[in-house]
Amino acid sequence: MSKAIDISELDVGQLMSVMRRYYSARLAAFRGLKPYRLTGFLIVPLWLSFCLMFLKPRVAGVESWRLPLVYFPHINFSRPRISDIFRFVIQLAWLFVVRQPQPEQSRIDLIGASTAVDQPLAPHTRAVHALKALLFHNALSRRLRARLQTLESQSTSGVSSTSKRPFTGTTAGRTIFGFLLVALALVTFTVPLTVQDQFIFVSLLFLLAYGLNRVPGHIPLMLMVGISLLASGRYIWWRCTSTLNFDDPLGLAFGIGLLMAEAYAWLVMLLGYVQNIRPLQRGTVALPVDTRVWPSVDIMIPSYNEDLSVVRATVYACLGLDWPKEKLHIHILDDGKRDSFKDFAAEVGVGYIRRPKNNHAKAGNINYALKQTSGEYVAIFDCDHIPTRVFLQISMGWFLKDPKLAIIQTPHHFFSPDPFERNLSNFRKVPNEGGLFYGLIQDGNDLWNSTFFCGSCAILRRAPLEEIGGIAVETVTEDAHTSLRLHRLGYRSAYLRAPLSAGLATETLSAHIGQRIRWARGMAQILRTDNPLLGPGLNWQQRLCYLNAMLHFLSGIPRLIFLTAPLMFLIFHTYIIYAPALILVLYVLPHILHSSITNSRMQGKYRYSFWGEVYEVVLSWYIARPTTVALFAPHKGSFNVTAKGGLVEKSYYDWVISKPYMLLVLANFIGLGLGVHRYFNGPQNEVGAVIVNMIWTLYNVLIIGSAVAVASEMKQVRRVHRVETSIPAMVRLSSGHLIQATVMDFSLDGLRVAVNDMSKLPRGQFDIDIILNRANREFTFPMRSVYTLDNAMGLHLKPLSTVQMTDFVQCTFARADTWIKWQNSYEVDRPMASMAAVFRAAIYGYRRLFALAPWPLPEIARWLVARVKYLSSFSPRKVSPRAEYL
Repeated sequence: MSKAIDISELDVGQLMSVMRRYYSARLAAFRGLKPYRLTGFLIVPLWLSFCLMFLKPRVAGVESWRLPLVYFPHINFSRPRISDIFRFVIQLAWLFVVRQPQPEQSRIDLIGASTAVDQPLAPHTRAVHALKALLFHNALSRRLRARLQTLESQSTSGVSSTSKRPFTGTTAGRTIFGFLLVALALVTFTVPLTVQDQFIFVSLLFLLAYGLNRVPGHIPLMLMVGISLLASGRYIWWRCTSTLNFDDPLGLAFGIGLLMAEAYAWLVMLLGYVQNIRPLQRGTVALPVDTRVWPSVDIMIPSYNEDLSVVRATVYACLGLDWPKEKLHIHILDDGKRDSFKDFAAEVGVGYIRRPKNNHAKAGNINYALKQTSGEYVAIFDCDHIPTRVFLQISMGWFLKDPKLAIIQTPHHFFSPDPFERNLSNFRKVPNEGGLFYGLIQDGNDLWNSTFFCGSCAILRRAPLEEIGGIAVETVTEDAHTSLRLHRLGYRSAYLRAPLSAGLATETLSAHIGQRIRWARGMAQILRTDNPLLGPGLNWQQRLCYLNAMLHFLSGIPRLIFLTAPLMFLIFHTYIIYAPALILVLYVLPHILHSSITNSRMQGKYRYSFWGEVYEVVLSWYIARPTTVALFAPHKGSFNVTAKGGLVEKSYYDWVISKPYMLLVLANFIGLGLGVHRYFNGPQNEVGAVIVNMIWTLYNVLIIGSAVAVASEMKQVRRVHRVETSIPAMVRLSSGHLIQATVMDFSLDGLRVAVNDMSKLPRGQFDIDIILNRANREFTFPMRSVYTLDNAMGLHLKPLSTVQMTDFVQCTFARADTWIKWQNSYEVDRPMASMAAVFRAAIYGYRRLFALAPWPLPEIARWLVARVKYLSSFSPRKVSPRAEYL
């Protein structure tokens, strides 16, 4: 016989368990309930809800009114409102239907109940588990996964399952296999299918890709790439053969333009798969024990208009590099012709080179310095890139192992937020724009001996560099052009993915766009004047890798086409894809879905879903014109220096840089308005087309909104950026007492430290010594307190000597492990979470836009935001698994 339960003796968790059990029993017989029995079906949960709200369920020593906050976080029980009744009912229904992560049961004193509470799964959760069991836990699936893992281990170890060489291991075998694979792909692309057959086909492809995505290893990824190419190939073939509107000249013209943009995107996707299919992940090579055989290195730090405060940290870090001092020569290459730089170089004991003319910008500056120096190797650092002390020791081993190696490139890591990260407040939460290139693409290039020289954080062998005449000066991207020339002569390149240096990102969106314009123009110039598909010296893999890098910067016009294509139908009523809406969805959705899933799996922690499109939208308008001009007139355009170390003294909206976004926003909102009108008043046979184009337009509005948000410049008044960290330290008081502490952040001017026992510190401003450890050595730095809080204090460096300043930089910016922790802190991409982040950025962008717009738009925006916030307050909330009862 079941025991009676006293509701007043139960806590919230037990109440929810009782309600779930009641519903679990009732739902089994729900179909047989008669109308008069529905009252009984509802009385118990309503009665329990009443008890939950108004009785006082107790846990020993716990205030009862704090308990409901765990399950109803959006209701203020101390000041209830009438509308909270509806919030309570909605949240209660949500808790019944969707299983929530429960707080730790060990924190609750369960009275008269077992600690293991049976919590039945929600219906949709049971369905998902059943589907997973059907797909991934049957015998066939287990055998498939075991076989894939076996192949993966064989491909990793290089050991075949048989002693005989496989057929595809020979040149003839690979040729025949490739021919058969291409023939099969062409047949699959071109075979016509009915609507029902296409639906079944794409459904099976999706289930297969979904299953493969859950299997770890490289072979499942390769199979996902094949599925993506299959879906995309069918779409491109269908678009070319069945969707052009030959009856309407305007529709045909815009349709061909859209098709060319889609073909471009498909080609870039294909080349990206080839480029990144198997990143090399190169390790390090140890140097000889005898340092006398280590080669001599010239370190060059080019500068033009940067402030001396930006250059100082780089010079101090180079002075502390772990390399024989007699074989290390540091040079400041000053194109700004500033006496302050000359005096600083003399003060710290480094070389100073000033050339008479500033021709060919940075490339000419380095070429002039090459004639003034004689080291066997040349290491180049932009003046804001601070190398770690192990930079040369980790990099130089490959040069000694491979005499044909001409370049070693390392990542460009930034310790300050770029405009996307600062203006969208996602610094160190979302990988920045360069994360994909330096995290994956360069590593993929390394497999094909196609690593690019990126102008900084790299080492070049002097002899090959002089053989090609120094740094290339014919284009404004001298770095990539230099590596192309070296590859043409048969020299090799290497990439070490470890972040061995760090620098400053661009401060403003206008500076960021200016830098990307130069890169885009330069890559288009190389494509026009030194096309990698033509000319001698490159293998086909290198040609494709260089081609993909150059095509990437031609994305301006295709991206603008994608942003305006649905408006051709919504505004001008022109069919640019002449096909029924259902057929279009069955072809385009698999193409988009599989490419997104595969890229998410491949790019992982280096580029989150949808953010790549945000970056492209911001740049598209500005790179479209210079790249087009460079293709027809490659010698036009000049080198522009990227400003670093600047300030943003107050927050503002960059109306000048955002003009293109304003036009796109206006056009897309007009299209949405006309689409709503056409949906209700247009022909019934066009309803599907209207819906598809409106969904496309809504997505464009979302992406453009994020671009609008980036143009809202946030205040940045720190001339020296602080870097968050966690480094153990010791605080030594004037009395000689030592206190344990942790460095929370550092800059070139000081530290912020957390002290275990703040009561031992004096009040006000006082002098103090900080002891930091590096390589089993202790270094002491005199500082003065600036402020003291309950758990931390800010310290400012007192004047230091050159040796002390070098040691301080080595203990902070140049620590060997400082930036590796940053690189490993990003989570793997979750597409839906990324979509939510982009949506929040778009909402923020539109709010800022309307808030700064002329009256009455700000008032309308505030009213709409208030209404949306009020309605969203009724939405259910998930229960945090870390919710505290006490």
